[in-house]
Amino acid sequence: MLTFEQKLSNLAMLAVKVGVNLQEGQRLNLAGPIEAAELMREISRIAYEAGSPLVRVTYTDGQQDLARALYAREDTLDTVDMERVEANRVSMERGDALLRITGADPALMAAADPARVTRITKAERQASQASSQLIQKSWMPWSIVAFATPAWAARMFPELPQDEAVSKLWDAIFQATRADVEDPLAAWDDHLNMLSRAREHLQSRGYSALRLSGPGTDLRLGLAERHLWESGGLHSQKTGQFFVANMPTEEVFTAPHASRVDGVISSSKPLSYQGQLIDNFQLTFKDGAVVEAKAGQGEALLNQLLDMDPGARRLGEIALVPHESPISQSGLLFFNTLFDENAACHVALGRAYETCFEDGANRSQDSLKADGFNDSMVHVDFMFGSGELNVDGELPDGSLEPVMRGGAWSF
Repeated sequence: MLTFEQKLSNLAMLAVKVGVNLQEGQRLNLAGPIEAAELMREISRIAYEAGSPLVRVTYTDGQQDLARALYAREDTLDTVDMERVEANRVSMERGDALLRITGADPALMAAADPARVTRITKAERQASQASSQLIQKSWMPWSIVAFATPAWAARMFPELPQDEAVSKLWDAIFQATRADVEDPLAAWDDHLNMLSRAREHLQSRGYSALRLSGPGTDLRLGLAERHLWESGGLHSQKTGQFFVANMPTEEVFTAPHASRVDGVISSSKPLSYQGQLIDNFQLTFKDGAVVEAKAGQGEALLNQLLDMDPGARRLGEIALVPHESPISQSGLLFFNTLFDENAACHVALGRAYETCFEDGANRSQDSLKADGFNDSMVHVDFMFGSGELNVDGELPDGSLEPVMRGGAWSF
C-alpha cells in the first residue's frame, strides 16, 4: 500500500509527465494556493529533474482576494495587475508549459457582494483575453490538478474534524487521478486510450445535433459545422506535444453551434463560481441564446454571469461523461468544477475551443463563427448529467440513434 508521501509524489509526477508532458528545455509556469506549497515544491523538483531550465512559481491567497472584494474602494475594482497579465502572456506565447493548482474554498466569496466580485472578475478577464485565447486554442501545454486545502475539505465533509476531512479529500483526489496505484503512468495510458475510442466513435457518426432528455432537461443542441470531438488528451499548437488539460478527466467533448440550441436544461450539481454557489438552476434557450434563467440559489450571480458579454448567453462546449465514471460512483459532491464536471455530462456557457473545429487554430474568427463558433471572455462549465439522462444523436437526415441511455454509453 502506498504511503501519503508516495501518492503525493505520484500526483506531482503525473502533473509534470502526463498533465503538461513537460519536455527537456521547456520552462514551467506554476501557480497555486499557498496551502499547496508542499505539492508545488515536489512538482518543481520533478520538473527540474526532467530538464526544465526554469520553474516560475506564483502563490495565490484567497483571503487576499476576499479582502479586496470586501474593502477596496468602489472606484478601484476595475484595476488589474497588468504587469502580471503581461508576464503570463509572454510565457504562454513562448510555449512555456502552464500548470495550475486548484483547491480554493468553494464558498470563499460568500460574504462579498456578488456585483463587486463580478466587476473584479470581468476586469481581469478583459485584460487577460489574449492569454485566455492561447489556452482555448491549446497554443501551449496546460493542465490543472488539485490540492486538498482545509477550507475545501470542510465544505465537502462538514461533519468531520479538519484532519479527517482533509484525509478523506486526499483519498478522493488520489483515486480520481490514479495517483494511488503502483504504475500510474500505465493506468493513464489505458484510460486515455478508452477515451480516444469513445471520441473516434462519436466523430465517425457525423451527428448534426444531440437531443438531451432528463430531469428538467429537454434540449436540442445543434453541433457546429465541421466540429471535432476531443477527449482528455490534446496537442499543443506551438510545440506539438501531447498533454492532458484536466486531471482528472472523464469527458469526450465538442462544440455546439452558437445559434442552434433550443429548449430547457437543468443543473444536476451546484456550480461554484467566483467563490459562491449557484444551485438548482434552469436555463431556457431559443436560437442558441439563454432567454430565461432561474435558480434556487445564486440567481443574481447567475444573471451577472450571463450578462458578462453577449457570448456568455450561448454555449461553447458539450461534454459527455458516463454516469459510471469513478468520480460519479464515488458519490461525492466536490463543489469544484474540475472534479464535478468529470462526474456528469456538462455544457459550458461562453467561449468555444478552436480545437473542436477542423483546422480551428489556424482559421480566422470570422471563418470559425460561420461554422457556429461562440466567442466570449468566459467559459463556465455546469453539470446536467445523471443516471436518468438520455442522449440521442441526430444524423444529417434527421433520424435519431441512441448515444446514452440512463447516463451510460449505448455503443
